[in-house]
Amino acid sequence: MTSLWELYITFFKVGIMTFGGGYAMLPILQREVVENKGWATEAELADYYAIGQCTPGVIAVNTATFIGQKTKGVAGGIIATLGVVSPSLLIIIALAKIISNFANLAIVKNAFAGIRACVCVLIFNAVCKLWKSSVIDKITFIIFLTVCLCSLILNISPVFFVLLAAISGIVIKQVEARKK
Repeated sequence: MTSLWELYITFFKVGIMTFGGGYAMLPILQREVVENKGWATEAELADYYAIGQCTPGVIAVNTATFIGQKTKGVAGGIIATLGVVSPSLLIIIALAKIISNFANLAIVKNAFAGIRACVCVLIFNAVCKLWKSSVIDKITFIIFLTVCLCSLILNISPVFFVLLAAISGIVIKQVEARKK
């Protein structure tokens, strides 16, 4: 049985290991939540990412809230959310005045350039893992490809893509079921 403390510590670890925003948390969340704790399946985590993308706020925070709520109810949602944001809050408070004094140093700029490159790899790894559990047939591949191309061409909110993909999935699967 998962305790509130275990939820907090797990999401604190996720929060402290993340650089580069919510998407960089995805591979860490996947490892901790799916592989280590078994609090969600790959498919559930993909659903949480999608819902988290459609709701206000940071995707990783929203995902932590969903998983915490699933695991321990409302209290779990609150505790998981606090866990994932606590490291950032503490680090920002500690560095707020210091960072402005060192932001123009070459070593700091170079460090952040390296971190950004690393974050791209972490996000790419998360996409590859999501691909395996999400693009499972021709229909989901077509939806993926369509959304990918449209997101490169159109400058609209990701919420519309998620909603249109959901509607497409429902309609296409209903048409397939009627044909059988």
